[in-house]
Amino acid sequence: MLAFRIDSESSCNTFVSIKDIMKIICTTVLVETSPQAMPLGAACIASAIKSSGNFDEFDVELIDFSREDKEFIKSFKKGGEDNAALMIAKSLAKKSPVAVCFSVYVWNHTILDKTASELKKINQNIICIAGGPEVTADPKNFSNFDYTISGQGEIAVPILLDDLLNKHKKNIEEPGIYCADCKNENAIISRTVPCAPEKTPSPYLDGTLDPSKYGGALWELARGCPFKCSYCYESKGEKKISYFPMERLEKEIELFAKKKIAQVFVLDPTYNASKERAIKMLKIIEKKAPGMFFYFEARAEFIDMEIAKAFSKIPCCIQFGLQSSNPNVLKNVHRTLDKKKFAKNIGYLNETGVTFGFDLIYGLPGDNLAGFKHSIDFALELYPNNLELFCLSVLPGTNLFDDAPKYEMKWDKNPPYHVLETPQFSKEDLQKAEKLANATNIFYTQGRAVPWFNSILYPLHEKASSFLCEFADYLDSQNDDSLDSTKIEKLQIDFVKEKYNKAGLKKLIPIAQDLITMHAALGRCTFDGTESQVITNYHPDDVMSEYATDLIFFTKNAGKQKCHVRIFDTKNGADWTTI
Repeated sequence: MLAFRIDSESSCNTFVSIKDIMKIICTTVLVETSPQAMPLGAACIASAIKSSGNFDEFDVELIDFSREDKEFIKSFKKGGEDNAALMIAKSLAKKSPVAVCFSVYVWNHTILDKTASELKKINQNIICIAGGPEVTADPKNFSNFDYTISGQGEIAVPILLDDLLNKHKKNIEEPGIYCADCKNENAIISRTVPCAPEKTPSPYLDGTLDPSKYGGALWELARGCPFKCSYCYESKGEKKISYFPMERLEKEIELFAKKKIAQVFVLDPTYNASKERAIKMLKIIEKKAPGMFFYFEARAEFIDMEIAKAFSKIPCCIQFGLQSSNPNVLKNVHRTLDKKKFAKNIGYLNETGVTFGFDLIYGLPGDNLAGFKHSIDFALELYPNNLELFCLSVLPGTNLFDDAPKYEMKWDKNPPYHVLETPQFSKEDLQKAEKLANATNIFYTQGRAVPWFNSILYPLHEKASSFLCEFADYLDSQNDDSLDSTKIEKLQIDFVKEKYNKAGLKKLIPIAQDLITMHAALGRCTFDGTESQVITNYHPDDVMSEYATDLIFFTKNAGKQKCHVRIFDTKNGADWTTI
């Protein structure tokens, strides 16, 4: 029988039998406290351990921490990440676990590594196991975990724990499992044997993970990706998709509906890889979860009118990884783009009223600041609901990581591995791109500018990127970091006024201001439930009509009418009336 020592804060040493404690913890640190941040990876491992049948005498517990937890913030302010890691270690040690399984990502790589180190100081006999994308990328690059897992862990982790806790083996020889004390630096890194989808337990259905605790759910419909984008962890993963059984998915969606959660984030990197299956799933969602909001990731080249109509029947938003509008740049990261087809297919979504957004990356090999600006211009011409702009991360374990020297790229070797310089993208230009990305996020995405942005831009006869570059400078002059929706609205109005005055478009300011004001108030009512009263220069029915999309035509033909407008919520959404 194994025994281990618990060192309490009072330095008391207590020897406890494993059979007296028998607790296994699965844990992680979440990047934020939100429905989009859930401990799904750790929960999947906890479910796999429970369902293996080898740990009936053990208590398997899921414990998650968030960087936005009060205790985390308090510990971090007191002594940085080291102190936060110590806080987490002490919290875990109080549970007296025999083993702790860590789920490691870019955002928690360093703190979980430090947590394992602190946990070993409290009790060196606690078995520390790490898995997740960061570990899969380089399982031999961690010294504070006893074992690391490269690949999916549903089969490997229960086998490892069974060998260690039940069979008391010391030498573990399983694909994808690495021991810190018996490293062979020359060994070829292998991956674990993935669990068949039909045999993979659901952490939702077995009660391990309660989505109502988080106000939403991260939902896996499948694993794997048929594409090989070199910057993505999937670039060296399975080049095929393994689908979870429809029976399981229907039960999960029924559970989500029963729990009355508001939103579900679908994790499939290419939801519409199978059009037939995608449409079938959308029909199930429409039937079993009406009113629940879904977020999808999809490929624009697989969008047609049929699937666009299917998306339009449920509340949802689709995110597309455009990354760049330059096909030659995309070739360097093993992606393709037919700009005409892309625009045509996105048109189906606009035609059917489906909400969508784009991702763009700056710092890609072969790209430069001018190219990044062109990508912004191309993206915003298609009326996305949001535009997410990211600095390129050269993630270990990806094909881009292997190719980076060929492209003479320099990047930070610590998470999040941001690119620092390329031959085409200087440090100074990357800083300008970051500044432009922040300004775009504030003015367009946070400012909910999609309904009116291109209308206001058109009379200026300039590109979106030029307009937003000027707004970036304008932001600097305001020197205000605490921006809520009301402050952003004021910034938008004041900046547009300044632009129009300089361009000799003073007559267009009243309708421009009305467009921003009305949409901002309606947006707050829709998303926050905030009812309000605003003053407009024109009648709100005219402001919200299609005629207002052409500011010059509208100003010439509409009669001014100062109105007090009440914005209020109804069962059919936000609405307005004049007072």
